[in-house]
Amino acid sequence: MEPIEPVRVRAREGDVEVERTDALAVEEPLEIRIRGEDGTPAASFVTTMRTPGNDEELAAGLLFAEGVLAERSDLLSLDRPADPRVSPELKANVLIAVLGRDARSRAAGLTRGTIMGSACGVCGKTSIESVIPVDRPPLASRMRVSPDFLYALPGKLRKQQSIFSKTGGLHAAALFGADGELAALREDIGRHNATDKVVGRRFLTGQVPVGDSVLLVSGRAGFEIVQKAYGAGIPILAAVSAPSSLAVELADTAGITLVGFLRDRRFNVYTHARRVESEPSRNL
Repeated sequence: MEPIEPVRVRAREGDVEVERTDALAVEEPLEIRIRGEDGTPAASFVTTMRTPGNDEELAAGLLFAEGVLAERSDLLSLDRPADPRVSPELKANVLIAVLGRDARSRAAGLTRGTIMGSACGVCGKTSIESVIPVDRPPLASRMRVSPDFLYALPGKLRKQQSIFSKTGGLHAAALFGADGELAALREDIGRHNATDKVVGRRFLTGQVPVGDSVLLVSGRAGFEIVQKAYGAGIPILAAVSAPSSLAVELADTAGITLVGFLRDRRFNVYTHARRVESEPSRNL
């Protein structure tokens, strides 16, 4: 399924009106079903609205963020429905995750009965206590970055947003290494989905916790983005827009350096500012 859909529009610019083709970012449901390795029928776990593409990464990242998957061996396979009676359109919007016994047990108490919209992340995990177990400490990374390191990230993000450049309708999440090099970037109609795709890619290759790195998201930094960064072990989270109050509170508790309004060579550091090097003060 293509992530871009053309549509005819009537466009007006000043006194000029024309008909032309516009490009829209596709938004489609993805149903994630789960079953155990014993071959029992798959049961629906959650349906999330997403932009098609990298669906396996999205499913793995979402199940990891929800606490269903703890390690790579928990996920035995990710497949489309095999029933020949299922239409190609439905198959394109369904993934079946086969889980090991422990992961299947964890999933049994977490199944959602609602559809996650493109603006919804944790959709119900509203307390910090539900995100940070009492036996898990805050992140203790000694990673430090300079202001110039951070200033460079939004430009690197925009340069790689190929679908956004055509539609103007997608968010992006990007993971950068301690050297400032882009490690992964994913786009989606929902910023939480883009984050799940980035983390899911690392999970599928056995690279979580991620370690010393920076996660940059377009738009704002909500509570659910901080939760996903903490789960993946990412010590620095930056956003081009504002964080929410609960995001700041969670980042502080989780040991995450939270940077907001990262654009036009400026930013705010809301928590754990020790990871961002100081520069001599200048008169404004």
